Amino acid sequence: MDIRTADAQLCLTTLRSLDSCILGKHDEIERLFIAVLAGGHVLLEDVPGTGKTQLVKALAKSIGGQFRRIQCNPDLLPTDITGVSIYHPKQESFMFRPGPVMTNILLADEINRATTKTQSALLEAMEEGNVTVDGDTYELPQPFILLATQNPIEFEGTYTLPEAQLDRFMMKLSLGYPSIEDEQQMVISKESYHPSERVQRVMDIEDMIEIQRQVLNVHIDDAVGKYIVSLIRGTREHPSVILGASPRAAIALTRAAKASAYLRERDYVTPDDVKSLAPYVLSHRLLLRTEARMNGVRAEDVMAQVLQSTKVPVRLER
Repeated sequence: MDIRTADAQLCLTTLRSLDSCILGKHDEIERLFIAVLAGGHVLLEDVPGTGKTQLVKALAKSIGGQFRRIQCNPDLLPTDITGVSIYHPKQESFMFRPGPVMTNILLADEINRATTKTQSALLEAMEEGNVTVDGDTYELPQPFILLATQNPIEFEGTYTLPEAQLDRFMMKLSLGYPSIEDEQQMVISKESYHPSERVQRVMDIEDMIEIQRQVLNVHIDDAVGKYIVSLIRGTREHPSVILGASPRAAIALTRAAKASAYLRERDYVTPDDVKSLAPYVLSHRLLLRTEARMNGVRAEDVMAQVLQSTKVPVRLER
């Protein structure tokens, strides 16, 4: 496959635009953009005030996509997300009133504050790209990307995300606090508005659809494919893990690696593409044994061990 230079340049321009709205977080923003190029959903776990919402709004604006936001809370109902059928007496029929899920970029703010019943309303949308209301199925706009946030330290009034939903997030990312230099620059800045407000549209949503199609056609060698499967099986066989990565995780890692290669203007995937993204694609899908968690073992530690113990294939000349 030949990488279309113009499309690749659109991606790089978009990435630079996003870098300007959150200082010092290039690597984190690049991973988020890789997930978008791969058509995946992202869970942003971070403390309040690190710029998650502004980043998502800037992303939607830069790719020309429609943006909607859901503020999750225990009172939120599934129909508040998917939409509802309303009976019109004059027409003597039901009409579907679409919910905020009918968009390109959906921000589910503090998703773990919604009840498990409400969270489950997003499962069909995340996996199949449609929603079913009162027996009728409605297609979502393309592309559809769910970007959800959650607070990692506030447990009161929150609900744990079920494994089935975590497995539908391509990546779990964290922005973290800025460096001292970047935070000082924010403090002394004389600008009265957030940098994300000046982000301009770089591409149209049709451009993003075409780029996502090209990403799927990036070549992956059999040796790299076997490396991905070895990593997946390594998580299942690790003694500290009771539930390892699923086949869906293998597909997600493959698509993310293809997007990483595309962003670097390559038409083939390397083991480094896989290795650099594996912790962010796989760690949140692992369910650790109780004794391991009590001993302070984290999913990230398990992934580091799996990556270290799995043989990396030698890249052959193509």
